[in-house]
Amino acid sequence: MKKMMLFVSLVILQLFFYTHIVFAGSGGVLNIYIDADRTGAKASGISIEQGVRLALSEINNKINDYKIELVIRDHHGSSRRSALHLKEFVNDPNGLAVFSGLHSPPVLSNLDYMNEKEILLLDPWAAAGPITRTTDSSGRNWIFRLSVDDTRAGEIITAYAVDKEGFKKPALLLEDTPWGRSNESSMITALEKRGLAPLGIIWFNWNIGENGAREILTEIYSKEVDVIFMVANAPEGITFIKAMAERDIKERLPIRSHWGITGGSFFETLGPEVLVDIVDLRFIQTSFSFLDLEQSPFSIDVFNRASLMFPEIIEPEDIKAPCGFIHSYDLTRILISALNQIEISEDIIRTRRLLRDALENITTPVQGLVKIYTKPFREYSEEDSFAHEALGLQDLKMAEYTKKGGIRLVDE
Repeated sequence: MKKMMLFVSLVILQLFFYTHIVFAGSGGVLNIYIDADRTGAKASGISIEQGVRLALSEINNKINDYKIELVIRDHHGSSRRSALHLKEFVNDPNGLAVFSGLHSPPVLSNLDYMNEKEILLLDPWAAAGPITRTTDSSGRNWIFRLSVDDTRAGEIITAYAVDKEGFKKPALLLEDTPWGRSNESSMITALEKRGLAPLGIIWFNWNIGENGAREILTEIYSKEVDVIFMVANAPEGITFIKAMAERDIKERLPIRSHWGITGGSFFETLGPEVLVDIVDLRFIQTSFSFLDLEQSPFSIDVFNRASLMFPEIIEPEDIKAPCGFIHSYDLTRILISALNQIEISEDIIRTRRLLRDALENITTPVQGLVKIYTKPFREYSEEDSFAHEALGLQDLKMAEYTKKGGIRLVDE
């Protein structure tokens, strides 16, 4: 009897896998993975998911006869956990593409694997320069980004702090990761163009304590610095901003930061008194905000539909980590445009290859929140290292928090 039950169970299991694969190949399911940090940088992971979901809702979550489903994974900022999720994707007969999250290290650590396995990665946030500058053995680049590129981030921060605000003696406060190191290079280059050099380069590790942050700020102040260029994510950013707020008003220094700080519970933890009234803080954002006084009919419609789909969104400030939402929404619309250019088949590997090629050859302009994208990506080569970057310098600005926790672009 037990043998018979085991036999029946095996038959049912085989039929399940068979019908699942056949269904997927004949107008069935396409899975899009979102592999992001939904723990330490929870706001960023949620905002990315919201942007993807809203864009997919515009096509009723279907492309041709295929239903598009999201597979949500939380890598907690861990490269190893992200690698497991990528292996899961490779073994998924319906796996179409992967959206990455805020952190660069999980992407950087797995670049070779993604190219080797032809994993189509769409990056709406992670900013490290090398992410979009690798290829497989055939010279094809499988990573596409719509976010800031750290080879340009240093220029944005420096141009604002030095050229506009007049600071001349910066110190670099950087997390000791590949992301921090890529920013060190771009910031030094941007300063050298202006005949300047940092008065100090200070490194810190994840989970730095309050005492460590206080000591670092005291060290920086002793160098007669007039501004700090900071590269940190929300947990460490909170620690440093708290430490800065505690200092005597005469010893507080302005901070011009990368946008990693906005990806977690940064504002909720520190509040408007610290972030608006006490500490002079500004940071990179893309050149669109739902708080802009002039909104287009398109952006108004996007926000209205977002508020209907996500009940927690009532006003613009309710979109936490807005660049994650904005970038993933625009990137998903580009993905949909590319999908409309190809023939989707039961051969998921072939479909991914066709989709990758289509992303490099978008034939119709795509309306997004940041801008209208006309051929956002091109064929990658070492001579054209920005080919897989949808945004340029003109699409990046500096921003600040409002009293309600919204992010407002700073006037030119």
